[in-house]
Amino acid sequence: MPVRDDVLVDEHLRQLAGRLRGPRRVRADLMTEARHGLLDAVEAYRDVGLPVHEAARRAVTDFGTPEQLAPAYQAELAVAALRGLSLRVLAFAGAAAIAGDLTWQGSSWSEGPPPPAGYLLVSQSVEWIWAMAFLLGAAGLVLVGATARSSRPGLTVLAHAVGGLLTGTAVLGALAAAVLFGWSILLWDAALTWPPMIVGMLAAGAAHVWLGRAAHTWLLATR
Repeated sequence: MPVRDDVLVDEHLRQLAGRLRGPRRVRADLMTEARHGLLDAVEAYRDVGLPVHEAARRAVTDFGTPEQLAPAYQAELAVAALRGLSLRVLAFAGAAAIAGDLTWQGSSWSEGPPPPAGYLLVSQSVEWIWAMAFLLGAAGLVLVGATARSSRPGLTVLAHAVGGLLTGTAVLGALAAAVLFGWSILLWDAALTWPPMIVGMLAAGAAHVWLGRAAHTWLLATR
């Protein structure tokens, strides 16, 4: 089919894509799949003798308006966004559980007097937060699979709730980690020159940005 025959189809899909928010790759895949389906429909109409423009017009009409189609596509993007957020939370929580203790092992202050009770509480709360986040991430993946097999509204509501809890937990975890790192520096001047501490702060900062992007994508997809 010449490129000029695709103009009506591409314009229709641009209008639809403009209404969608969510993971870029998934959105691009959905639009590619829709385009192939529309072009197949155009070819089918041309095979029965319709002119090119009329074939494209009918295919687009049969496909539905962007207003009609956007909710179903957006729901799929929301599920994909929850999958991405859940996977990132699982990866972050698992890495944090392993790397957290390594940050402090062998430090010059580890054999000194114990830190204040409040510091220990914050440290413990970071572990609790990410343990909860890990469980929520696993629940999110289960709901993604369940939603793919069923369109029951209750599953969608539950998926949105889990996504909201994941986002809130990620924010809480970032705040608790910032407090813990800041308090550590106030308690021990050597923390500023302790390599594992420096690497841990840089890695944690980058990981929180990485996780925050997934949370932002999920919020856009479900808005």
